[in-house]
Amino acid sequence: MLVSLTYALSAEDSKYSFVPNNWQTLLETVNDTSASLVYDNTNKEGEKYFPFMSSIFTFVLFINLIGLIPYSFTVTSHLVVTFSLSLSIFIGLNIICVKKHGMHMLSLFIPANTSITLAWLLIPIEFVSYVFKPISLGVRLFANLMAGHTLLKVIIGFSWAMLLLEDYLSIAHVVPLLIIVLLFGLELGVAVIQAYVFTVLTCIYLNDSVNLH
Repeated sequence: MLVSLTYALSAEDSKYSFVPNNWQTLLETVNDTSASLVYDNTNKEGEKYFPFMSSIFTFVLFINLIGLIPYSFTVTSHLVVTFSLSLSIFIGLNIICVKKHGMHMLSLFIPANTSITLAWLLIPIEFVSYVFKPISLGVRLFANLMAGHTLLKVIIGFSWAMLLLEDYLSIAHVVPLLIIVLLFGLELGVAVIQAYVFTVLTCIYLNDSVNLH
């Protein structure tokens, strides 16, 4: 059950109250965070894409967190996975933009109030920047997760080697273990923040697709 039912008796009548458990509280927090991201970065036109954004945030967040479990596999630490995810999102956003605006989508490559002379210089720059959106989106997620896990693995190997020394247990043995705990907390924060950043950037790209400039 998602909620636990508590039965409270009063002097007048019986009353029922629903108290959410920890799992429901976690899911509601994730849902509220996704909703705030969509509403803050898009207007009413983008609210209907809330289930899509919520799915992306939940998917990336839980994959990042699962990667922190010992002997598990961190999917987002592989470039082919993150780039495939970002590319599929980018293609979907372009389909939305073309379906909604048609040829007016080309205004994304021309900044507002730009002269014709300057437009010839800015259009190639805007086009290259637009094409590199899925690349930067996927590489950012991959690089942060890969770097953190690599550092954690190196420190764990060093700490394990220290513990296997034949000398008596000293501060030199304990310090690496404390560093592991701190790095694990840091990796936990990185996992949450990167899921948040990935969703924020997707919302920004969605806003461009729905509302143009």
